[in-house]
Amino acid sequence: MRKVMCTIENDNRYMEEALLEAHKSALIGEVPIGAVIVHDGEVVGRGHNLREHSQQAADHAEMIAIEEANQKLGSWRLVDCTLYVTLEPCIMCSGAIINSRVERVVFGARDPKAGAVATLYSVLNDPRLNHQVEVTEGVLAKRAGDVLKKFFKAARKRNKLKKRQQVNKS
Repeated sequence: MRKVMCTIENDNRYMEEALLEAHKSALIGEVPIGAVIVHDGEVVGRGHNLREHSQQAADHAEMIAIEEANQKLGSWRLVDCTLYVTLEPCIMCSGAIINSRVERVVFGARDPKAGAVATLYSVLNDPRLNHQVEVTEGVLAKRAGDVLKKFFKAARKRNKLKKRQQVNKS
């Protein structure tokens, strides 16, 4: 197994790409989470949340990026690949990461409600599973977290306004 090139510059560069994907989600009203998969210095998979639009529970940024990378590389095995994602993966995405044999995951912000890599669980490094993943956390974490905070603050404001309008109609 070849070692994936890990540098702070590469991690920041590809996390910027993941943040661009997150902004695509925000623009269409989805929770702003983005992901990219890199193989040999090339982005081979991109994804951003699409659950609300597709009404498919599995349409998380990581799942979409994994599927695109599988198609581009012509294999379900994403050996020698690094997944960059703006928010710590959930249990479902962590399972897909393990099953697709991603070598390394780099994430921005921790997820206190669903984080399955470091916060609530350590799925990617569970020795009982057939594959463990190298993990780097906290890359551009503040920016990734700020994107989410801004989105949810705006959503709460919209919901508050909507409730006021409903009360005023009554």
